[in-house]
Amino acid sequence: QVHLVESGGGLVQAGGSLRLSCAASGRTFSSYSMGWFRQAPGKEREFVAAVSWTAISWSTSYSDSVKGRFTISRDNAKNTVYLQMNSLKPEDTAVYYCAAGVVTAGVVTAGPYHYWGQGTQVTVSS
Repeated sequence: QVHLVESGGGLVQAGGSLRLSCAASGRTFSSYSMGWFRQAPGKEREFVAAVSWTAISWSTSYSDSVKGRFTISRDNAKNTVYLQMNSLKPEDTAVYYCAAGVVTAGVVTAGPYHYWGQGTQVTVSS
């Protein structure tokens, strides 16, 4: 069982930055792929970024809408995954969710992720 708790959301002006954190319980954090998803009002949950083990190294992937602006990273010693969000836009406004699972690198769907946090609100004003 993995328990995930997100933090770091808030209100920011367009062009600003935020860093989200997701703290995970459990001793097997390093064996899980970690992902960030978001859901805006009236829209479906969408993939944002993920970091997965490829048998050689940790691999990161991003949605086209955030590529070049967001960076996902993980600290296995702290059981924490981060999402650094720069150059934020009003369309980035959403509830951001952290997820963990045994997921192949490059998978961008939510289904394979077994564990989810409660989410943290990010609001970007224009």
